[in-house]
Amino acid sequence: MRRALFPGSFDPLTLGHYDIIKRGVKLFDEIIVAIGINASKKYMFSLEERKKFIEDAFKDEAKVKVVSYEGLTVNYCKEIGVKFILRGLRNPADFEFEKAIAHTNRDLAPIETVFLLTAAKTSYIASSIVRDVIRNDGDYTKLVPKSVRVIK
Repeated sequence: MRRALFPGSFDPLTLGHYDIIKRGVKLFDEIIVAIGINASKKYMFSLEERKKFIEDAFKDEAKVKVVSYEGLTVNYCKEIGVKFILRGLRNPADFEFEKAIAHTNRDLAPIETVFLLTAAKTSYIASSIVRDVIRNDGDYTKLVPKSVRVIK
C-alpha cells in the first residue's frame, strides 16, 4: 500500500491544500493529513477546529485520514511506516525551502518527498493570507473549502 503523509499546520485548511490532497489521492492509496503541533507557535484555530475542517472537507474520501503529531515529520513517518511525504509548491521560494527539507529528511531516513505544483488558480493562497483576511473581516470564503466557511 502506497501511503503519503501530507504535513502542515493547516491554520486553516485552504483551497491550495485541498487541491493537493484531492490530486494526491489519485497517486497514493492513502493520504495521511498530519497536523503538526508546535508548542512555540500561536495558532488562530485550535487543533480540534483544524482537524474538523479537514475531516469535514474529506468526509466522502475514504483514502484521506487526519492525524496530529509532534516532533520531526520524518520521525513520525518512520513511526507509522510511511515512505512518502507529499508537499505542494506554489512558487520558486517554496521550492528552495522544501528542497532543503526534503534533502535533510532523506539524510535522516529512507523517505522520499513528492512535490505537486499547486493549481494556477490557488497558487497565491497561503494560510497566513487567509488568517489576515479573517482578522480584518474580509471575504475569506473564496480561499477555503466549504468546511472552513463556518467561522463566526
